[in-house]
Amino acid sequence: MIDDNRFYTCRNDRAFKEVFMNEKNKDILKVLLESILKVEIREIKYLNLEKNVDNINIRRKHFDLHLDTNIGKIQVEVNAKLEDYTRSRNTAFICDTYSHEVLKGEDYSEDSLIVQINFTYGLGKKEKDLRIYKIQDEEGILYIRNFIIYEFNMDYYKEIWYSKDKKKIEESKYLIMQDLDKKELEILSKKDKVITKYMEELERVNEDPKFREFVSAEQDNKMIENTIKKYARREEKREIAKSLLQKEININIISECTGLSLEEINEL
Repeated sequence: MIDDNRFYTCRNDRAFKEVFMNEKNKDILKVLLESILKVEIREIKYLNLEKNVDNINIRRKHFDLHLDTNIGKIQVEVNAKLEDYTRSRNTAFICDTYSHEVLKGEDYSEDSLIVQINFTYGLGKKEKDLRIYKIQDEEGILYIRNFIIYEFNMDYYKEIWYSKDKKKIEESKYLIMQDLDKKELEILSKKDKVITKYMEELERVNEDPKFREFVSAEQDNKMIENTIKKYARREEKREIAKSLLQKEININIISECTGLSLEEINEL
């Protein structure tokens, strides 16, 4: 078990769920959603985070947040880092939700919005702060009008915090708060009851032994998985090097192509 005394922010999807899936924290969630979507959210109903699938060969879907609101269905995904599969996986999630929603009833309806909000880390602070994706042609004419994906560059918003630009921080404070530590939250929360409550709830989550036990076990499993992948990649490189040696390729070229040292290659 990892000896872990860190303070987990909502960059951790489990911490995010513990804070925002709590019924008594709907007021915080409402403010966050309204600040993003620029609409009034009057009703929020939590939906099952695990969506059943129709085929045993299809992976089960696990959402970070799945909501039914007065404007339509909203999914939220916390992407702690951008993997090669992140966007295709998230698109599969939201398209499946769109399909099930539109096919309900006796006609094909576009009355209810289907929205996915991605809080994505690892895009880099120089990337655009927000990208909004819709299905439309090259002239901007919408193919359908009720499908939208928001991808927030959370590195950009963290950089706003470091910039100390009070105006920009105020404009984006509910996005910024999600990856601040305890001391930073104490500064941001001054005169803001929503952020104060968010900070208190995040502290409660961090002090929960069951939460810490879960994330520690999750980290252990991740480290094991990464170690296995590391050795698998190394073994693959060794096999490539062996093949190149058999073809009498220069050892320096083999080293450059595989990343193996000359000593490692000579031992093959």
